[in-house]
Amino acid sequence: DRRGVTIGKMRINPERADVEPVAHPGSEWFTVLSGVIRLTLGTRTIMVTPGQAVEFSTMTPHMMEAHLGPAEILTIFDHAGEKAHLHPGQGA
Repeated sequence: DRRGVTIGKMRINPERADVEPVAHPGSEWFTVLSGVIRLTLGTRTIMVTPGQAVEFSTMTPHMMEAHLGPAEILTIFDHAGEKAHLHPGQGA
């Protein structure tokens, strides 16, 4: 079992919206560099703007969407979050 975290810069386009919230083991932190992220976290919706940061347990059903245009985030997630968010061939 690998320990540690992965740091990555991600661009989220409006058409890349997740279909519905997902939950998985782990935790995640991100800050918005540009654009606006609409974060669905359980039953709450949070608009995260440039300079703001969010940290949450990924066991809470969550979904991130770009709001009104592309957004860039700097994200840190643990190994469980890395397996859930990165597709084969991607890396931070």
